[in-house]
Amino acid sequence: MHFSRPALLAAIATSASAFQAPMGTFSVNHFIQSDALVIGRMDPIVSPGVASGHVHAVQGGNGFALNMTTQQAVSSSTCTTAYLKGDKSNYWTPALYFQDPTTKKLEAVEFDYMNVYYFFDKMSADDKIIAFPPGLRILVGDPSLRSPPVTPELITDYSDGAVIQPVQWGCPRVDTSTPLYEADSDGLHGYGIGSKINLAQGVGFPDKNCDGLYSPMLAEITMPSCWNSATDPSMVTADNPQGYKYLDTFKNKGTTTYPTKGVCPTGFSKVPRMFYEVYWQTTKFASRWTPGQKSQPFVLANGDPTGYSLHADFLAGWDTDVLQTIIDNCNTGDAATDKCPGVIANPSGTRCNVTNAIPEDLGTTTPLDQLPGNNPIPTAWGIAPSGATPAVAASSGASMATSSSAAASSSVSTPTSAPVASSLAEGVVTTTASSTSAALSGSPSTTGSTVASGWSYSGCFQDGKTESNRVLTGITFANLGAVSNTKCVSYCAQAGYSMAGTEYGGQCFCGNSLSTVTKLDDSSCATACEGDGSQTCGGSWSLSVYSNAAPKAKRAEGHLRRHLQRVNSV
Repeated sequence: MHFSRPALLAAIATSASAFQAPMGTFSVNHFIQSDALVIGRMDPIVSPGVASGHVHAVQGGNGFALNMTTQQAVSSSTCTTAYLKGDKSNYWTPALYFQDPTTKKLEAVEFDYMNVYYFFDKMSADDKIIAFPPGLRILVGDPSLRSPPVTPELITDYSDGAVIQPVQWGCPRVDTSTPLYEADSDGLHGYGIGSKINLAQGVGFPDKNCDGLYSPMLAEITMPSCWNSATDPSMVTADNPQGYKYLDTFKNKGTTTYPTKGVCPTGFSKVPRMFYEVYWQTTKFASRWTPGQKSQPFVLANGDPTGYSLHADFLAGWDTDVLQTIIDNCNTGDAATDKCPGVIANPSGTRCNVTNAIPEDLGTTTPLDQLPGNNPIPTAWGIAPSGATPAVAASSGASMATSSSAAASSSVSTPTSAPVASSLAEGVVTTTASSTSAALSGSPSTTGSTVASGWSYSGCFQDGKTESNRVLTGITFANLGAVSNTKCVSYCAQAGYSMAGTEYGGQCFCGNSLSTVTKLDDSSCATACEGDGSQTCGGSWSLSVYSNAAPKAKRAEGHLRRHLQRVNSV
C-alpha cells in the first residue's frame, strides 16, 4: 500500500518521544526548494574557518559561511530556503553516499527534501517557551558512533529513559510483508535494529528498499529543548546585545539538555523542540543492490556504513518576534509555519543558494574512489575506521558532554529533574585522526590489563545472541562512543554495577553477575579497543569481563535496575 503524506508525517512526528506534554502543539517548518542551500564540507560550529571533516547538506539562510558571527545568519542573509521569511536559521546533517557493491565506487545520493517540526511542549498555560536568540548553536548525535546505541527507540525526555537516544532512520515501504529489520538483529552484522513502537523506523541503516509514497530513506533527529540562558553584562556586545553566556553550546558544554516530564532543569529556559526529517533519494539506486541480504550499500559522509553516527546541527537565525508569535499563537499541525497568523511567506518559486566554499568533486556526476575529506569506510560492521579524518575535536550526544566516562555519572539515576547534558551517557569525545590511527595500530595489550583500582580481569567468556543468554545483562550496549576497558569499567562502576565487559572492540556491558559461564581462551578476546588500542576489548561473541569482586551467582535484580536497562537485541 502507499502511505498518505499527512498520515506518514504525523506518525513520525508523534513517535518522537513517548512523553507528550499535556498542552503540546506543533507546526512544521518546510523548505521552499527541494535542493539544499548548499552541500559541501562546511560547518561553522565545529570547524569554523576551515574545511569540515565531511560533507553536509545545509538548509536555511544564505548568510551561511565557513565562519559565522552571532548575528550573521540574520544580518547577512538576503534570502532563505525556508518557506517563512522570518527564518534565516541554518540546519544541517551529514550527506549520504551510495557505495556500489561491485566496484566499491562512491556516488552522492541526491538530497530529496527536509522538514523541521517545531514542538511547543507546554506543561501548563503559563509554561514559558522562548524563541531561539540569534546565533544560538545546537548539535546533537555522535559522529564517532559505529555500534548500536543503548535502545532503538527515540528517547528525548528523561522520564522515558535514563539515556537519551535522539536519532533514528525511517524507511516507509510499499511492501511491508517482511519486517524492516529482523527481530533478532543485534545491529552488528550488516544492518540495524528496528523500533518496536514504529515498525518503519530503527537505528542503523535497514537492508530494505525504502519506497513509500513521498518517502525514500529519511534521517530523524530530535534536538534538546532546554538551554542555559544565563547572561553576563560584561559579555554585552553589538554581536551579543543580551550578553548571553552560552550561545555557542559546542564550546560551552552542558548548556543544552533534554527535559524530564517536559520540565527543564533550574536555570534553564525552554526553547522549541525541533525534530529533523531529512529525506535522501535512495530509490534511484534500487536496481543496483539486492535488499534483504543483511547488507546495505549506503554510507554517511563521515565514513559510517552503519548509520549509527547520524547527527545534526542548528544555528539560529530567526526573527525572534516572528518565532515568539508562532510559539504563542500557532498550532498548524502538519501544515507549514507560513500558515501561522502574523507571518510572511516566501513567494512561490523563490530560490536561495550559496556557493560551496570548499570546491571539490562531491561525487554528484562521477563516482569517487574515496569520500570527500578522505574518510575511510570500515570493512567490518560496527568497527571504527583507522586513520579517519576527524569530524570534530570534541563532540557529544547533544554537543555538551566532555567525556564518556564523566558522562556516565548521572545517566542511570532516576532523574527528578533533568540532568544537564554534560552528564549524558551518550556524550563522547570524537578522536582526532592521529589518535584514532594510533589507537588501532600496534599490538594491543593482554586482556588482563589493570583498568581501574580495585577491579581485576575475570576472563574471556562466550557471549550469547539473545537477552536471555548474554553474559552481562544489567546494561547492554552502553553508549560510550569509542570504547575502552577503562571507560567501560568507569561507566559500570558509576552506574552501580560490580562487573563490566567489552566485546567486538567497541561495545560495553554491565552487570552484577555472570548469566552464563562458558569461559574461552584469552586469544578469543583479542580485538583492539576502539578508544584505546593498547587494550583489547573482547572479540566476536566473546566478552572481556572485569570485576571488583569475585563473580556471583545469577540473582534477580530490583525493579529500578530493570527499568533502567535498555536492550538492543531480542
